[in-house]
Amino acid sequence: MINLALDFIASHIEKYLQQQQTLGILILPGVKHPVILGNVSQVGTSTDSTLQNMILVSLVKIEEDRISRSPDNYVRIDQQVVYRNPPVYLNLDVLFTANFENYRTSLLLLSSIIQFFQYQNVFTPQNSPDLPQGIEELIFDMKTLSLQDLNNLWAILGSKYIPSVLYKMRLIKIMDTFTRGSAEVIKEIKINDEQGNPA
Repeated sequence: MINLALDFIASHIEKYLQQQQTLGILILPGVKHPVILGNVSQVGTSTDSTLQNMILVSLVKIEEDRISRSPDNYVRIDQQVVYRNPPVYLNLDVLFTANFENYRTSLLLLSSIIQFFQYQNVFTPQNSPDLPQGIEELIFDMKTLSLQDLNNLWAILGSKYIPSVLYKMRLIKIMDTFTRGSAEVIKEIKINDEQGNPA
């Protein structure tokens, strides 16, 4: 589900950038600005050539959204109660990095990414029919990092700073369809007295 959500947003950003270039709003001669899922920590390594002149979409953190988690371990389907663990809801920190040789191009594309999320930061099946099945809603909020946090992030990634912006993506639902059991719905309760007679 995580890969589907990231593929979805990468393709939407690429379509937006292409549209901006077609309309003449974004002028980048010779730049096709592909947007790909890529591990930004590999920039500067032997695999770097495949990441050059790309906008990289990288997952840098996963956290559980406990507020959205249901305490119930069952669902009612028709006339049965099916027991299964509740779905896990995730918030993902997603880093968008403009890894271009031309610094001005990197900044221009980074501005366009921010503009894209200002234009649309909530994705639902109603406004985005191509939203992958099983994803009910995606919400993007920009995260502002202090210089210390930014330094820590790039130190963990093992790379020097590249123009980038961090967004929190909510809510990814992870759920296994495996059931732990089922039972009929209780329709009535009969109470007997101490002798076993109906009360």
